[in-house]
Amino acid sequence: MSSLAPFHLAFPVHDLEQAREFYTEALGAGTGRETDSWIDFDLFGHQIVAHYKEGMESGVDIINPVDGHDVPVPHFGVILSMDKWKTLSERLRQRPNTRWVIEPTIRFEGRTGEQATFFVLDPSGNALEFKAFADMSSLFAT
Repeated sequence: MSSLAPFHLAFPVHDLEQAREFYTEALGAGTGRETDSWIDFDLFGHQIVAHYKEGMESGVDIINPVDGHDVPVPHFGVILSMDKWKTLSERLRQRPNTRWVIEPTIRFEGRTGEQATFFVLDPSGNALEFKAFADMSSLFAT
């Protein structure tokens, strides 16, 4: 485990088995404890928990324009090393049912905070962003 404290995030899903398949097969997450109504996932060392919510509506209703793209809000994700980001983006490109919101791209190219990023939707319509910085010191640079 790195010196960075892992975060915990709970989010709703309409189908736990679809969530399990997406988070383990598509994203490579491990599983932890679970019940009939929730599953813990280890997403790159962070604990995320899918909670079954009957009647949950799928989809993202809010977008925010960022660097020429419509970014879904809310969203969550992980900042990866560039190598892990490339591996994950390629794994998702190989899956015929990946629901891209923003395909892999470079944002803020040539500027402070330049980053590789992509957005996908899970089977319940939760938006996830995965990004990588060539220069991690620019993570919070202004």
